[in-house]
Amino acid sequence: MARSTALRSKPKATTRSAGKSASARKASPTRKPTVRKAGGSVRTFKSALSFLSSLVNYEQGGRFGYNSTNFNLSRMTRLLSALGNPHRKFKTVHIAGTKGKGSTAAMLSSMLQNCNLKVGLYTSPHILSVCERISIHGTSIPEARFTRLVHQVSKVKLKSGSDAITYFEALTAVAFLYFAAEKVDVAIIEAGLGGRLDSTNVIRPEVCGITSISLDHTEQLGMTLAAIAEEKAGIMKQGVTVISAPQRLEAKNALRSASNKAKAPLRFTGEDIEFSYRFESSRAFGPHTRLCLTTPDSRFEHVHVPLLGEHQAINCSVALALVDALKQRGFPIDDQQAIEGLASVRLDGRMEMICDDPRIMVDGAHNAASVNALMRGIGQNVPYDSMIVIFGCQRDKDVAGMLRHIQLGADKVIFTGTGSPRAMDPHDLAATYVEQCGKMAQVAEDLEEAIRIAGGALTREDLICITGSFYLVGKAKRLYGRT
Repeated sequence: MARSTALRSKPKATTRSAGKSASARKASPTRKPTVRKAGGSVRTFKSALSFLSSLVNYEQGGRFGYNSTNFNLSRMTRLLSALGNPHRKFKTVHIAGTKGKGSTAAMLSSMLQNCNLKVGLYTSPHILSVCERISIHGTSIPEARFTRLVHQVSKVKLKSGSDAITYFEALTAVAFLYFAAEKVDVAIIEAGLGGRLDSTNVIRPEVCGITSISLDHTEQLGMTLAAIAEEKAGIMKQGVTVISAPQRLEAKNALRSASNKAKAPLRFTGEDIEFSYRFESSRAFGPHTRLCLTTPDSRFEHVHVPLLGEHQAINCSVALALVDALKQRGFPIDDQQAIEGLASVRLDGRMEMICDDPRIMVDGAHNAASVNALMRGIGQNVPYDSMIVIFGCQRDKDVAGMLRHIQLGADKVIFTGTGSPRAMDPHDLAATYVEQCGKMAQVAEDLEEAIRIAGGALTREDLICITGSFYLVGKAKRLYGRT
């Protein structure tokens, strides 16, 4: 790939290094969820986006109350009722967790597709286009179809004028309408925030998956692993099997308690389900991970994990166990076909190399556990002389935890904004990094400037890693034409 013009052009003004401590800088004010004035009727893709932008959007809000008023399953139920209850017209798999939901869902989808099933996939957030969130067989919903379904949702008037639907509720309804109309055999539904109050929690799935739980969205979900696990466990339904990744003891105990209350069978990979993995290197695959997973009815041996990073073996174990659970539910699944389908998985924005000269990798790691997994994954799989990390994140994240893991892998750090309304000031990030880690950092006003700074002293064997936010990943992919 040709070198980007962003690297050939001169840098902007000299960057500012961190100065004041983070505590000395003025704290960012509390932001309310984004609400814009609604536009006219939805007839074009642009007007569909405009309508969605007019809705309350907790993805772009700052601090907000996590309660049954803001996250109202009754409102979601009434919306879907007005639309003919599309979510009851196809079978589903529900996946919650802190990290690894998207990877697990993508691997499961690819395996089921290769077993000749028509598979829908609903995930969040998106990187380049909102249509990415809703797909069938890896193909995003067409813009024209998306527009028609948003128009259909926009026409629903709930009884209470103040009971307005949210951005995520509208998108979830669009996904359900699309999957119902397309008569999918199964739809894999990724929960958004938490699980208990998430608008996706109106479904009754065939099986549930819970990926690794760690501290994230603590202001909404709770300050402890147990509290967060309880919220994730809210997707459990009586009689519906739940497959969980290995969890830390605090989270595991909370999940077990919740499963007992819900009367939902709970099985942990690595404990209730035999699971092991190892890191190796070969001529065919280079550095990679292989796993073995055994159940009474399935035996997956020495499976090559297609996504980079040791953590992806954990996600893959959940996906394989979900395949086995669906087979027990009567789905026509052949183990060998499933494994062959796994090999074709590709996932945008996760340890994705978007440029070869210079080498630029992007990853949407947006919490401390994900950043830790990223640094470990790069160390195991990507050879380099020096790594420059370009980092930006949202201010409601565990910033201290994320920076602590970055310093263990980065030789140089450049902080920049993400472009999100709730982005943390890069000067605050740099000041925190200097104060916490005792290392120097630089600040760039935007991603283009950050890349120019990184390219100033770059050799062919060095690596640039852009991470901390899917907003930042999306900017990078647009910059390098990966649209």
